[in-house]
Amino acid sequence: MTADDILPLTPERWPDFEDLFGKQGACYGCWCTYFRLPPAARRQNDGQRNKDHIHDRIMAGPPPGLLAYAEGRAVGWMQIGPRADVPEWNNARRVSAPLEPSDMADPAVWAISCFFLRASARGRGLSHRLVEAGLRHAAAHGARVVEACPIDHSKDSRSVGLFVGSTRVFEKAGFACVATRKAGRPLMRFDL
Repeated sequence: MTADDILPLTPERWPDFEDLFGKQGACYGCWCTYFRLPPAARRQNDGQRNKDHIHDRIMAGPPPGLLAYAEGRAVGWMQIGPRADVPEWNNARRVSAPLEPSDMADPAVWAISCFFLRASARGRGLSHRLVEAGLRHAAAHGARVVEACPIDHSKDSRSVGLFVGSTRVFEKAGFACVATRKAGRPLMRFDL
């Protein structure tokens, strides 16, 4: 493993993911389940249940995203995979809802739904590198489209809303806006 590897989150990399997310589970115990569980289930869950949920998903495969490494330690995470793998991302009431209902179940329509970076890794272009690696990963696994629903630039780079990524990152990667259902939250698409 080199200092800048970006690798799929496979079961043997669970300890690295767990270390990256820390005891609190990133984003107040979410453990990257925000788009995986319905709101009622999330309200009932605590951090441990969320952790168990994502652990089971990672163990079942295929990889639900990518881990970025620096000096042998995971420093970043990006959730990417078919839209069907993140059911709440498809919710018709969300700004991330698909343009076509059939996209929800189409294994060739992928989504980048979440990011988490160590504080020490922020501001160094890691989100850009994760998106680039994600596009290659998606293409290698049969995706024809990758979508994202980021947030426009926030004055506070620590904004909790940035877990969906920054619009600027996706614009730089060549994504185009295909819908704007809420100001500052474009649905963006990259055709592979």
